[in-house]
Amino acid sequence: MIHNFNAGPSILPKEVFEEASRAILNFNETGLSILEFGHRTPMFESVVSEAMDLVRELMQLDGNKEVMFLHGGASTQFFQVPMNFLSKDKTAAYLDGGVWGSKAIKEAKLFGNVEVVASSKDRNYSYIPTGYTLPDNAAYFHYTTNNTIEGTQMQGIPSSSVPLIADMSSDILSCGMDFNRFSFIYAGAQKNIGAAGVNLVVADKDFLATGNTAIPSMMDYRQHVANGSMLNTPPVFAIYVCLLTLRWLKKIGGIPAIEKINEQKADLLYSTLASLPMFNLPVPAQDRSKMNAVFTMHDPALEKLFLTRCEEEGMVGIKGHRSVGGFRVSMYNAMPLSSVVDITDLIKDFANKHA
Repeated sequence: MIHNFNAGPSILPKEVFEEASRAILNFNETGLSILEFGHRTPMFESVVSEAMDLVRELMQLDGNKEVMFLHGGASTQFFQVPMNFLSKDKTAAYLDGGVWGSKAIKEAKLFGNVEVVASSKDRNYSYIPTGYTLPDNAAYFHYTTNNTIEGTQMQGIPSSSVPLIADMSSDILSCGMDFNRFSFIYAGAQKNIGAAGVNLVVADKDFLATGNTAIPSMMDYRQHVANGSMLNTPPVFAIYVCLLTLRWLKKIGGIPAIEKINEQKADLLYSTLASLPMFNLPVPAQDRSKMNAVFTMHDPALEKLFLTRCEEEGMVGIKGHRSVGGFRVSMYNAMPLSSVVDITDLIKDFANKHA
């Protein structure tokens, strides 16, 4: 059996793969593949509509929120957000909490002034910065809720009158929060929502109204809202996979149910690693991600041996990102608890044999 701990594109529910594969051959008994189905037909329009409605239901969004499915990955949003909401006479506040936040800052500087209110770069982004102050005149405050590479996660929503923009690519729909407090949320689908190639965007209508108008139509969020996420041909298959995944999440009990499972998985893995002197957890307990657990070994000479053992046991995607080294176990929504049980058994056995 293969256990897929990759950071993304990542595991999806088995039933989603099965239904999506059937749709490739015959979508809803139409005799046509989802890959060739007209995107402006009532059949596919119902796919987009249902997916948007499920996002609103699962996130408990109020009536002032717009939902969009847009092309590309979250990196597209790094420049599309400031292109819409920043200018040379405005300042945006950014939290530099990891590699992806740093990349977002770089793109934002092309469009206006950026104030980095705090950074954890001094310790290789191994913690979540605190104690910072947001400028009252900021156009918005941007941060990443979960840092995939470094294994850190925000545990609450900042209290501020400044419009909040969050990159939730790595932990969207994994835990409960008041999503209505955000003016703008975006997430690449390929970790918790669906297939790579589409972004989920949730935006406050009033915030959208403040956006710049002298930008290309394809970059203007308001144009996408007006056209129901079909300003041009959308990523049809990726959106359909999102729909199937959202249906699965609702069926198992929504965010409250998956949050409990995610907590079980993370607690089991972190407690196992903390109990074994062979391993080191570089992230403080209060900042550890429930989606991406990173760890190292006190004896680097054992790392290659550990990776080989993981490969032999069908544990794939364990090697850590090159910027932090060590190991990373990604436990997105679709990762079953049984897979985490199996890898913790492997970790304990390896530690016993090589202590």
